[in-house]
Amino acid sequence: MTQPNVPAQRALFVHAHPDDESLNNGATMAKYVTEGRGVTLVTCTAGEMGEVLVPELEHLAADREDRLGEHRKGEIEAAMKVLGVTDHRWLGGFGTYRDSGMQWHEDGYAIPADTTHDNAFWNTDLLKAASDLVEIIREVRPQVVVTYNDFGGYGHPDHIQAHRVTHYAVALAAVPSFRHDLGEAWQVSKVYWCAMSESRMRAAMRAMRAAGDTESFRGMDPEGPMPWFTPDADLSAMVDGSAFAEQKMDAMRAYPTQIKPDDGIFKAADHSGTGLSQEFYRLAAGTLGPLNADGLEDDLFAGL
Repeated sequence: MTQPNVPAQRALFVHAHPDDESLNNGATMAKYVTEGRGVTLVTCTAGEMGEVLVPELEHLAADREDRLGEHRKGEIEAAMKVLGVTDHRWLGGFGTYRDSGMQWHEDGYAIPADTTHDNAFWNTDLLKAASDLVEIIREVRPQVVVTYNDFGGYGHPDHIQAHRVTHYAVALAAVPSFRHDLGEAWQVSKVYWCAMSESRMRAAMRAMRAAGDTESFRGMDPEGPMPWFTPDADLSAMVDGSAFAEQKMDAMRAYPTQIKPDDGIFKAADHSGTGLSQEFYRLAAGTLGPLNADGLEDDLFAGL
């Protein structure tokens, strides 16, 4: 039974590092908060291994003072204030799982770094991390859970691990006899994977190239393969957060160590016409609800 003063509809978003949530789901989160729906964000690591884009903060980097995680903690707090999200959790508690780092494969996608810390998220025991998330799922009791696809979007090991942990936790949370100490069993109704529309990104990149921008998304050809993005035929839902476009952009700007003001993603937003606030999803578990004229759900709670 739902407790008093708890929103009837609740969504749980699971992300690997601070800033991932704003880029992927910022408009959806802001929209749902405004509509009075429950929004919980779980961040798996503090992004300790991220590149520092602000010169005067380079001393925080992992290979120097190694204090970037604490700084990004402040950045995500600022971003959540922009989006109106008040329920933010660190998986296992802040600092339990460390950013694993990554390197680029010659074919253009992320792969694990050659060396990682002992408590890197990529190295963690899957059952331990999943159990930490089970406890949150059973407390929040979300109908909808959102995370990455099996490739983590672009191959980042922490994104892939977040995908694995989320799916394992959703399964375990529904088992009545699993870990009574973690709360009463809860069956999540729908699981979605974050997605970016291939056709939308191709159109935005064509406009950028036509405007003379050859640096943003360097190496990507809008007429060639775009494996990071989802073919439109595989999309399940599109949440129209157009009214929250500026909130999404402002939340992304709350991460100056990670996202430059002239970053390609902001230029793509300018050329998309929607500020990337129309956010797409793939249904990974559960049943599709009613579809709109475009053959997509327009709400992650559709049918519930």
